[in-house]
Amino acid sequence: MRIGELSERTGISLRSIRYYEEKGLISPHRMENGYRLYSESDVERIKFVQLLLDLRLSTDEIYPVFACGVFHPEQGHAECANDAVKLYQEKLDSVRNEINKLRETETQLEQLVGFWGNIEGTGAKGNKGK
Repeated sequence: MRIGELSERTGISLRSIRYYEEKGLISPHRMENGYRLYSESDVERIKFVQLLLDLRLSTDEIYPVFACGVFHPEQGHAECANDAVKLYQEKLDSVRNEINKLRETETQLEQLVGFWGNIEGTGAKGNKGK
């Protein structure tokens, strides 16, 4: 399939597809006329790239896993396991740190709302969910 069809099937812009190619995340076959020719595996790779990007990994972080030829976790290769575990553990730790910071921020904001609500006499205390 050509790049336009790949874009339609994945919902990814032509620009992003070219960027993924530049980063080595996909590598289409080049026809004699220079057109890129993509396969079904490129559709799957792009979907997995999108999943990892949604998980807040960068393309630079994704590349080492793809360089092993692995783009589905269930296809894991032993030689890639250490790198994959390290990458995902670091990202998990980072997300957990962010969650903790957000919980602290939530607590502080609830306290401030309660404090200032009482000062103003509005009685607005911890309007959670609003």
